[in-house]
Amino acid sequence: MRSDRNLSEITPKIHELSSRCEAVDVIERSLFDKYNVKRGLRDENGKGVLTGLTGISDVRQVEIIDGKEVPVAGKLFYRGINVVDLISGCLAEKRPGFEETTYLLLFGKLPDKQELDAFTQLLSSYRTLPPSFVRDVIMKAPSSDLMNSLARGVLTLYAYDDNANDISTPNVLRQCLQLIAMFPLLAVYGYQAYRHYFFDESLFIHTSNPELSTAENLLHLLRADSSYTELEARVLDIALILHAEHGGGNNSTFTTRVVTSSGTDTYSAIAAALGSLKGPRHGGANIKVVQMFDDMKRNVRDWTDDEEISSYLRALLDRKAFDRSGLIYGVGHAVYTISDPREQVFRSFVGQLAGEKGYSAEFDLYDRVSRLAPQLLTEGRSMNKQVSPNVDFWSGFAYRLLGLPEELFTPIFAVARITGWSAHRMEELINNGKLIRPAYKSICVDRDYIPLTDR
Repeated sequence: MRSDRNLSEITPKIHELSSRCEAVDVIERSLFDKYNVKRGLRDENGKGVLTGLTGISDVRQVEIIDGKEVPVAGKLFYRGINVVDLISGCLAEKRPGFEETTYLLLFGKLPDKQELDAFTQLLSSYRTLPPSFVRDVIMKAPSSDLMNSLARGVLTLYAYDDNANDISTPNVLRQCLQLIAMFPLLAVYGYQAYRHYFFDESLFIHTSNPELSTAENLLHLLRADSSYTELEARVLDIALILHAEHGGGNNSTFTTRVVTSSGTDTYSAIAAALGSLKGPRHGGANIKVVQMFDDMKRNVRDWTDDEEISSYLRALLDRKAFDRSGLIYGVGHAVYTISDPREQVFRSFVGQLAGEKGYSAEFDLYDRVSRLAPQLLTEGRSMNKQVSPNVDFWSGFAYRLLGLPEELFTPIFAVARITGWSAHRMEELINNGKLIRPAYKSICVDRDYIPLTDR
């Protein structure tokens, strides 16, 4: 029988019970120090606790000089190759690089032309969904949150796979390649269903073009006329390369490895990673950046006045502006200090795109904030490390310039990061690691059981 109950309703009873949760679940902060608990799997300096080894990528932000760790400009390596060099090589040859990046992360080497062509064709052959999947799965249950739509699509694909539970290397590789190819379709079709059923917008579904790259296909699938400029495709391709992988210690990749260690299927592991990436502390940061700038543009009259901009930034830090969180979104990173190499690479291309679109003044505002915010953060707070803009500072602005809706910002991140998740799933399975099971110290006090009649 169908129920008309509102699942989102919070009743007075739930309010009463939730207050009990808040009362019983609060743990005294001093206990974390007493038992040397690495909250967030980080030490007191914010450095991640070593929980594994990987040959997939490396994030470098310090050098050992005279026996001491000295902060340096950040560097990001994919299978030992600097991502800056990877992008520069693709640009020099005027070709997209995400497919080559995917090959490198999965197979540990740069492909020659024949290997790259064959691999690109293989991905193109997988860039389609099962018959009636769009109608029966995506269109029949559109979601207001596209990350949930994406996760549901991934879990539903399990039912279309006759060998879904086989975790042998060939089968998992096949599943990962299919998901890498399908993610743009799942993301964009989910958005088209959302805008049609929630806002009564015209519905159009383009099939993928096998002659186009992943970035080009994204723009082709999303836009009603399927048109895009060469620069638009290049900027989106670079964004995908920069977001494809990040050292293995990020939350969603660690989630992939934790779930993979249980021996579960590929679809469950990737759906879990999507749930992690959805969180605003991980994949949703660039949305906060553009929303913060929207508020800034409403409150700062002169975008060229450093003092007026600084005044607004101080209001952010004092919890008097925007969402009153005390944060300047897009500035600072858990790992990088002096600079985020992804931000350094992306900045110039976003500037080119802003110029092409007629948004040079807005780009200049972003640029000024990227210079002023780190100074104010260092001056206004007792920080034990230098801070700099991160890649999220520019990516949301870039997506706005590309005409991508905010609802797709995090799914586009997932379209890129599925590559890194796949590489880490393969590495975890191939090394036959143990079930990942961290320790939690109990602080419960023993109590006697009291019969119901005596309570």
